[in-house]
Amino acid sequence: MNRRERQGVILRLIQERQISTQSELSEALHNEGYEAVQTTVSRDIAELGLRKVRGESGRLVYAPPGAADSARVRELTVALRRSALAIESNEHFVVITTPSGYASALAQVLDESAHPLVLGTIAGDNNIFVAPREGVSGARLRDELRTHLLEGAA
Repeated sequence: MNRRERQGVILRLIQERQISTQSELSEALHNEGYEAVQTTVSRDIAELGLRKVRGESGRLVYAPPGAADSARVRELTVALRRSALAIESNEHFVVITTPSGYASALAQVLDESAHPLVLGTIAGDNNIFVAPREGVSGARLRDELRTHLLEGAA
């Protein structure tokens, strides 16, 4: 077995199962007929760019790069629904209006969500200034954030 095959198996395994540790990954590889020592598994994880995200079970599990952390996305949706009074934008920026005193907490949730379109936030008492990543318009980010307000709405 070469490195490319092993890494392909690793990607398949983490998509099929919730694997939390290098030991679990080594054992899963062993059960598939592949032998790999812990240092090899560790190197494969780094080369593949795997990251830990919160899975449906609530455990931190390995996921491919760019995989959404379902708990953080859910938390962002709940926080926006609870606190956002308005989400507006111009060409370059987004402003989220909240009740007095709520902006800082909502900005923290937004920052911790590691939203792929958000570069960062600055919070006041009742407003959050949201800077989109390069190449992302304010309108695109505004529209995406507004989808969280509509998820599950009938």
